[in-house]
Amino acid sequence: MAKISPLMIAPPVIFGAFVLLAAVGMFREDPNSLPSARENQPAPPVVLTEFPGKPGFSDETLRDGEVKLVNYWASWCAPCRVEHPNLDKLANEGVTILGINYKDQQANATAFLNELGDPYAGLGRDEQGRMGLDWGVYGVPETYVIDGNGTIILRHAGPVTERVIEKTLRPAMEKAKGGS
Repeated sequence: MAKISPLMIAPPVIFGAFVLLAAVGMFREDPNSLPSARENQPAPPVVLTEFPGKPGFSDETLRDGEVKLVNYWASWCAPCRVEHPNLDKLANEGVTILGINYKDQQANATAFLNELGDPYAGLGRDEQGRMGLDWGVYGVPETYVIDGNGTIILRHAGPVTERVIEKTLRPAMEKAKGGS
């Protein structure tokens, strides 16, 4: 009887593990969303640099009893430019949006807001990305729904489109209102 080398078994085992991992990913509730370990947990501390000429926000702002969105964005981010009119629309409806300018140059961020408008009720800068790391940010744009107690209800990675507003953000904001 021939002896089977472990090197002959390794490729099928690795392939099987890959197939299992892919199947788990495909059969999640929303296979396109990135998972967040922060959902249903308190938002990490707010540690931001001031955005000159704009009102800031703090941990207390996240726990003021009101539902809000926290939006990570940057002037160099093309999808951030795409989502901006939708953030303006939400702000005009009375939704509180707190902005975090992520790994950006101050002058570029200011020019971005001067060109496209400022939907943010509070704004700060995360120049080194340290706060984003604590929040689990993969890249910008990312938007979080926060309940009145400062708990993260939802994390949405990618631009806020009209479809995302209706199918994802509004239901999460309603859920957040129930939990406040």
